[in-house]
Amino acid sequence: MTDSSSSHCVAVIGGATAGAEIAHRLAQRGILVAVFEQNKRPYGKIEDGLPRWHERLREKEYASIREKLSHPLVHFIPATKIGRDIAFAEIVEEWGFACVILANGAWRDRPLPIEGGDRYVGQGLVYQNPFVIAFNHADDSGFAGERFDVHDDSIVVGGGLASIDVAKIITLTCTQRALAERGIAIEVTALEVKGIPKILAAHDLTWEELGLAGCTIYYRRQEDDMPLVSIPEGAPPERIEKVKKSRRTLLKKASEKFKLKVEPLAAPDGLIVEDGQLCGLRFRRTRIEDGRVVATDETFERRGPVVISSIGSIPDPIEGIEMKGELFNFTDWSYGKLARYPTVFSVGNVVTGKGNIVASRKHAGHVSEQAVEVFLGVSDDPVAREEFEPPGAELAESVADQLTAEPTISAETRQNLLRRIAERQSAVAYPEDIATWLESVGGPC
Repeated sequence: MTDSSSSHCVAVIGGATAGAEIAHRLAQRGILVAVFEQNKRPYGKIEDGLPRWHERLREKEYASIREKLSHPLVHFIPATKIGRDIAFAEIVEEWGFACVILANGAWRDRPLPIEGGDRYVGQGLVYQNPFVIAFNHADDSGFAGERFDVHDDSIVVGGGLASIDVAKIITLTCTQRALAERGIAIEVTALEVKGIPKILAAHDLTWEELGLAGCTIYYRRQEDDMPLVSIPEGAPPERIEKVKKSRRTLLKKASEKFKLKVEPLAAPDGLIVEDGQLCGLRFRRTRIEDGRVVATDETFERRGPVVISSIGSIPDPIEGIEMKGELFNFTDWSYGKLARYPTVFSVGNVVTGKGNIVASRKHAGHVSEQAVEVFLGVSDDPVAREEFEPPGAELAESVADQLTAEPTISAETRQNLLRRIAERQSAVAYPEDIATWLESVGGPC
């Protein structure tokens, strides 16, 4: 390992979108950064959390992450899960880091909010994260993960961007299958770019002729509450109405292009089980009062071949970090501060509890409506690029400014820290640079 005369050292836990941005910005300010990544590759949910039609976005992020983690002052430590391979308190209190930044994302699906629901995982209930991963590897004969059949008329519980991606997987896959039965071969990615109506029109077909029901997303709020575009904090009523109008427009475009439906004001309330198999849900009608969801006395049943829960992602617990419900117990949600560890900050989905790249970006910067259109696949410019502040940028600059004003670490502390980094890298057989490592472990380099 190359030594450094850096006067401060910072640990970043998580090497994907937010973590790589923070590491790079700190390194540019002359700060040595150790990036601990639980996976072999640093791409996080960019690699498997995005459906495979997001090819341009994925390749762009791969290249950006690789470049940022290649900075000479950034030391990448893969295949190292904090809390399992190294205790969190040890990293914070013993290694010699001036501060630790959590950028480890949200990897677990939020449980379906019905008592006993998880008993039927694999028996009619599927969660979003493994479902998307299986879709991405549908044509990969070497994939060792769980696989799922894609069914027409599936029930999706959710309401965000990830829920729309799940619904798109269902309608696009079922459309592809129905076209194949008619001797028409087309890739799902091509269907996503052009949209179902245009492809059908090109073959003198209609949606009705395919005989497909599509997919319905059941959402507990109103359609214009779907968090497709963020409402700025403190926005006046006219601005709020403008954002809600944009949400309705985006949802309408997605519904028309991908033949998905949304049933608003419907919250999951009970399970429909037959012969040990989940075959549908009982929903309770809701209403919105002063921005809150209020349950009514009206219920209805909806049966379907599978229920896919897509109501968000939450971070994996880390021993030593106090939880508050499903998230870490932050005392400051702007910078993800923890009461027990004053030198710890957090950024991205580990704070927001939303497991998608757009949510990660939103936490530290503005996301334009155009960017959301591109993500949804309804933009008139399919090669458009998102133009907004990278995640973690503000936090990185704030931390760098703070460290500049603090006393520097001793040469002995720095050397001991570098030794510990080198020992952990050696334990996972990490070579001298990230490019060589990525080539050795396969997958996207």
